[in-house]
Amino acid sequence: MASKVTSAVMRKGLRVLGVAIRAEKAVFAAATLSSALYGVMTVASAWALGWATENVVLPAFAKGEVATGTLVLGTLLILGVSLLKALGVAGRRFFAGVMQYRMQARSRREVTRQYLKLPLAWHHRHPTGQLLSNASSDAEAAWAPLAPLPMAVGVVVMLFTAAIALVITDPVLALVGFLIFPAIAVLNLVYQRRLSPLATRAQQLRAEVSEIAHESFDGALVVKTLGREDEETVRFQARAEELRDANIAVGRVRGLFDPMLEALPTLGVLAVLLVGAGRLESGAISSGVLVQVAYLFTLLAFPIRALGWVLAELPRAVVGYERVQDVLAATGSMEYGAATLRGTAPARLEVRDLDYAYDDFPVLHGVSFEAEPGRTVALVGPTGSGKSTLTQTFVRLVDPAAGAVVVDGVDLREVARGGVSDAVALVPQQTFLFDDTVRGNVALGLPVGDEDVWAALRLAQADGFVSALPSGLDTKVGERGTTLSGGQRQRLALARALVRRPRLLILDDATSSVDPQVEARILYGLRDAAQASTVVVVAYRMATIALADEVVYLEHGSVVDRGGHDLLLARCEGYRNLVTAYEREEAEREALGAEEEEEVSA
Repeated sequence: MASKVTSAVMRKGLRVLGVAIRAEKAVFAAATLSSALYGVMTVASAWALGWATENVVLPAFAKGEVATGTLVLGTLLILGVSLLKALGVAGRRFFAGVMQYRMQARSRREVTRQYLKLPLAWHHRHPTGQLLSNASSDAEAAWAPLAPLPMAVGVVVMLFTAAIALVITDPVLALVGFLIFPAIAVLNLVYQRRLSPLATRAQQLRAEVSEIAHESFDGALVVKTLGREDEETVRFQARAEELRDANIAVGRVRGLFDPMLEALPTLGVLAVLLVGAGRLESGAISSGVLVQVAYLFTLLAFPIRALGWVLAELPRAVVGYERVQDVLAATGSMEYGAATLRGTAPARLEVRDLDYAYDDFPVLHGVSFEAEPGRTVALVGPTGSGKSTLTQTFVRLVDPAAGAVVVDGVDLREVARGGVSDAVALVPQQTFLFDDTVRGNVALGLPVGDEDVWAALRLAQADGFVSALPSGLDTKVGERGTTLSGGQRQRLALARALVRRPRLLILDDATSSVDPQVEARILYGLRDAAQASTVVVVAYRMATIALADEVVYLEHGSVVDRGGHDLLLARCEGYRNLVTAYEREEAEREALGAEEEEEVSA
């Protein structure tokens, strides 16, 4: 069974190498030719040394002198062979590196592009740590064998050249080599079979350790405030120790086989010297031939290990490549049309019989309503009623299972890629700021001037605190905006949406950390702006809801009622109970306090 698994890994690994070779034909050809030059020159260096021994060294010992021309020729011969060998090494390493890093960069680009294409629902099903591992360590591991691959090809050329040279030089000594080379090949095969499952497990554990680390770091606030440091440390430690043990197991196998692979050519040298000494004594060969063959075996020791390096990296490469391919083959990519949503006037939003489900769990059912141009619509409902999910369909983060979201008469599924963001902007519940300046976070790559940034900040009621920052727009806000308060972060996120002049603005509880007076100024400012937007706001506070032109009330993923705030207060019990819950609780507390005071007085 193990041999079958190993054979399968070998076949898959060779297919992975084939993908790289087809993608980088010219670079691989250059690396292979350079490596072949190195292989041929390695054999030639043994021949050159043998020639120099026969024609320079031995005559010098025998006669005490050597002809100047012969000495110069021997020197030039050795230097020329060494120079060509060095060029082969340099070319092999350079082009192998180019090939490897290009393939890694290509895989990372393909993976990240696929992440952007896949719908949000797909991302919900995959841990962030796993996605990071796919784009980093898996993409790196998939093409790790490309570094030693050209050298391994050069080794093959070297072995064939050496075999021919040995046969021509002395068939008897060639027989010694023909016994050593198959032994090295068999040892490499056993090495790969032993290493394959261990390397596969180690690569899988790398991804799992990355997942746990990212989750722990991302949830640092929860971990520290709830005193879970020790538990998270133990959880991470357990998986890290598994990875350590897996890497040690890989190291043990390498530690066992690497010396054996190193020793075999050395044993070949000893065998050559033993057999060659007898043939030298009998006059069958000359001293130069013996030196040539023995030196050739010493040169083969290190390069032959390149075959083992390629075989050792194949299991890890297969795992990394398959994990990358799983991402690239993922379904759920959104289809796009050719329509546009360009214009300057506030947009009209229409939701038609919309249904949506998370993994077959229904969230929205038959939702229908309209937001007329320039008006503000509040989405209100208890927690879990589907409000945030609904806002995600407005910017096409997810597509409805049935029904449609229509902006200015165009179904969002018919809009060209990137076209929705030309007209629609979402400010989500969870504000995310980059470790950049205020200007960088607001503009976020948009080619706008400082006057546009300040205009957006004023509309978001953020210009005051930004002006007070040490460097104004050039102030760095820290990772995730840690130097700012929650309300300040929300206002910067709002300014980031407003600088794009959206015709439809979606606020998913985006001002919950802002005090009601500032929130009111923001909403009034949006209505009176030079380029007004249609606004859909997910709201919980009565002060916010009361500012809306219309309220859409949802329960259990369906629209229960819609209309003005006062109208819904009068006729919709669920809406009335929800928006007056805080006031009723305060009134009950005051009444209870009054009763307790009367009892004390009595």
